[in-house]
Amino acid sequence: MRKIYNILLILTAVFSYGQVNLIVETENNTRDFRENDEVIVNILLEVAGKDMVQQTPLRMFDTSKFDVIANGSDQNTFIDSKTGFRVNRTLYQYVLRPKRTGKIKVGSASVIINEKLYYTEPFDIFIVESDKKIIVDKNFDDVYLNVELGESEVYKNQPTVAVLRAYSKNFDNFRKVRNIRFPNQDNINIRQISHTKSEIEPAGNMASQILAVFLIYPKEAGRLELAPVSANLSSDKHRIVSNKVKLRVKSLPKNSPADYKNAVGKFDVNLTYTGEKVEVEKPVNVSVKISGEGNFGNLNLPKIKESPDYSVFSPKIIRNTTSSKAGVKGDVIANYVIVPKKAGPITIITENFSYFDPAANEYVDLGVKSLVLDAFTHNEILAARSPLERVNEYTNTVLETVDNPVIKTTGLKVKEKKALNWSAFWINLGVLFLAFLGFLLFRGYKRRNREKKSTVQPLNLGSVAETENQIRAGQKTDINDYFAFMTTLKDSGDYERFFGTMEELDQEVQKQYEVNSVADLRVSLEKNSGQQVAEEYRSLQHQIQIERYAPVHTPEYINDLLDNAVNLYTQISK
Repeated sequence: MRKIYNILLILTAVFSYGQVNLIVETENNTRDFRENDEVIVNILLEVAGKDMVQQTPLRMFDTSKFDVIANGSDQNTFIDSKTGFRVNRTLYQYVLRPKRTGKIKVGSASVIINEKLYYTEPFDIFIVESDKKIIVDKNFDDVYLNVELGESEVYKNQPTVAVLRAYSKNFDNFRKVRNIRFPNQDNINIRQISHTKSEIEPAGNMASQILAVFLIYPKEAGRLELAPVSANLSSDKHRIVSNKVKLRVKSLPKNSPADYKNAVGKFDVNLTYTGEKVEVEKPVNVSVKISGEGNFGNLNLPKIKESPDYSVFSPKIIRNTTSSKAGVKGDVIANYVIVPKKAGPITIITENFSYFDPAANEYVDLGVKSLVLDAFTHNEILAARSPLERVNEYTNTVLETVDNPVIKTTGLKVKEKKALNWSAFWINLGVLFLAFLGFLLFRGYKRRNREKKSTVQPLNLGSVAETENQIRAGQKTDINDYFAFMTTLKDSGDYERFFGTMEELDQEVQKQYEVNSVADLRVSLEKNSGQQVAEEYRSLQHQIQIERYAPVHTPEYINDLLDNAVNLYTQISK
């Protein structure tokens, strides 16, 4: 509702000089619908001025040709503290379902302010028959799904945020929605951002709840129609579907670089390699890293070009990306193995990479990335070493292959450097001497220990405080015991003891964090584990309270609730 309000607020900016503005529009200004589609109509009333008096309530258009699925309103008031100028904005929203096909007129809305009548012009919408009707069980016909788009007009491969929301008059129906399935279409890619249910939002005689938030990446230009999102109610037999949304996909500008492929967003490319010296016929790891924000899901990475100076093998791709309402951010790394074929300088070059920046509405050409490696033959590398570096190499070989039980020597390998490191040389000699001396002492100790008879040491009872701490540590409860007991109670159907045990589990975790309430534990989790973990804990407690006092408990939902509790408490338990 808030997003729709902001959009309509922008539309009314051109009428900001008037004192009363009244607008009636369908969502995204759509006029064509299918028989099973839900028609969302927004009515915005803006009254500016402290002397403006609304004498009649807003009279809505005739809804007799529709079934009213849901309705709600949102009101905001802005007051200039200096001039006292007041602006009242009220947004009404109706979710309607047409009763018949064909042309249907959406009538006028009117209001009287300061004895003047303000009204909107009627307009027509067109309803066509659906290809296939999906019949839902009548016991659940008061649960509806609706998909709302953040932006209905984007470029090809540019994401738009979609929110899946459920509407129902009965709060108990929201927990029955499960097994959400997104459409599988060749012309779009879908990436889910969140599947955590929001809190239930009452609005008039109908409540709503956000079920999922996801990103839609269109793969072709033109007008696209997204297939409905489907879900089940309590079991696979009862199925509901959402509305079909339409998306206008703009074609990219035609002045693209010659080698442009499909990157849309904002990116950066880096070419790096690991290692100190490059040897001919020995593999070298070279990485091509693309970082930024954009369509990482179907992005064509720039490859390393082939050359007679080296051999290149297929890369290993590593993806480190995260999804949010702003898009997909992170990086993708292609790790190549390069084998030099000749000595001397070798230049490694990538393909040209360019992308389209929708914010700036222009193409950005990053060009090619190059990296120069100096390759040496094996004899050149050996000849470049000094006598002391060879001693270090021999010492490293001994430290790597000979170990003793007193000192761990394999971790003392000397790293090769261009200049001689005298301190490392003397340290290695000292370590070898100490290792030999320690080995002799260890052998003597073991021989004397075998000759001695074992004696029983007296038990040190310590102070009373130390003894009490040991007893408390021995009495610490394992949370896995709670999980096993709650599983038994769930299987036996003893839900009263099930929720009582879950409350004891939460109190045990509160003791671990030295707090005494759910609110204090949430604050502690936010400080120690982050806001996301704290939000998951709040959501779990909200679900527990709803299910605990529900008149009827569903085994499937109890099982999901237990799984969520096990995952969360395992994560936060100390």
